[in-house]
Amino acid sequence: MKNQTNLLVINGSARSSRSLSRMLTQRFLDSWHSAGLTGEITQRDVGKNPPPFISEEWIASAFTPEAERSEQDHRVLEYSDQAIAELSQADVIVIATPMYNYGLPAAVKAWFDQVIRVGKTFSFDLARGDTPLEPILSGKRLVTLSASGEFGFDPGGVRASMNHLHPHIQTMSKYLGVSQSWNVSIEYQEFGDERFEKSKHEAIEKIEPVVRELTRSFVQA
Repeated sequence: MKNQTNLLVINGSARSSRSLSRMLTQRFLDSWHSAGLTGEITQRDVGKNPPPFISEEWIASAFTPEAERSEQDHRVLEYSDQAIAELSQADVIVIATPMYNYGLPAAVKAWFDQVIRVGKTFSFDLARGDTPLEPILSGKRLVTLSASGEFGFDPGGVRASMNHLHPHIQTMSKYLGVSQSWNVSIEYQEFGDERFEKSKHEAIEKIEPVVRELTRSFVQA
């Protein structure tokens, strides 16, 4: 395990004290500290402070060669530049997010749109044929902490085909430089019954082993 392990936490819930994904974040941070891991911890709360949406001006600025960018181009890309810098220095990424309408909250999707950027987190070369995109970053670990009102979203579950949260994150994680990932999920929130309490308890209990596993993954790399 490297001496310093930098952690980036993305909180995506629009809720504050009642958020289950934020509760899982705190449990993760508790386990992280208990494991004696050292390094910088950066927290970006996109649920409370949503990133700007991609605009025509943003696209034009991002595709303008860096040496040719104007002051306005740099202002437009300021959020993106800072978010990419945070991502680049992270060894472990935690994305804590609720499932909204079977997918990502708009604020979390906006964060992905700001950090997955040509020339920064992926390269584009038509000489590669039909697969011109290649990630630039590598070797990172991803933990997704999620909460949903319904249930059965895991592979083989009754709502697996409706899960557009985890597959979306998994697809985009390639361009975050992720090599290994873990999911911790709470289900049944809207039911509020014993199944919900069991799911919550199991998710909390899963966090400490996940921290141990990702710690070992760096040793074995």
